[in-house]
Amino acid sequence: MDGNARVRMVHLTNAQDAGELAIIKSLLDGNRIAYVIHGEHMSTLYPGVPFFVGRVMVDELDRARAEVLLSRLRLSIRETSD
Repeated sequence: MDGNARVRMVHLTNAQDAGELAIIKSLLDGNRIAYVIHGEHMSTLYPGVPFFVGRVMVDELDRARAEVLLSRLRLSIRETSD
């Protein structure tokens, strides 16, 4: 990446609780996708309050790949719980 290039972080998803956030972080880490979590610890202070979710942000260039990984994870979870 050029030293002058800027990273543009875009919204990927919201994690509703610490468990979901841990899984998302692990998935992104495992695939070497950089991320930032806004409000990561607020949901632990106020569990179940929809205003305090962890907003997962990724580089705009990684967004499509991250969305595919996340959709596969959600499909896998649905198949397991059915």
